Amino acid sequence: MKITEVSIKLANEEKLKGFANITFDDVFVVRGIKIINGSEGLFISMPSRKLNNGEYRDIVHPIQNDFRIELEKAILDEYEKSLSQVEQ
Repeated sequence: MKITEVSIKLANEEKLKGFANITFDDVFVVRGIKIINGSEGLFISMPSRKLNNGEYRDIVHPIQNDFRIELEKAILDEYEKSLSQVEQ
């Protein structure tokens, strides 16, 4: 599966830094991935929904850790590009 597009919408909140949409093989898109500034730096949070017991469960998520790392890198790289474009 190849990542064919990543788009970023920046947010200006303390922890929430933006949202990402990512397209795979030009045929499948995942929208609403959050870019979060946590205590150990930036990370992504997959789209989730709140369950009746108050817990949140991811709607979509990578199964293999290698792919999660690739996904996070692609999103955070595009986030950094978006930030530098705003600064210029």
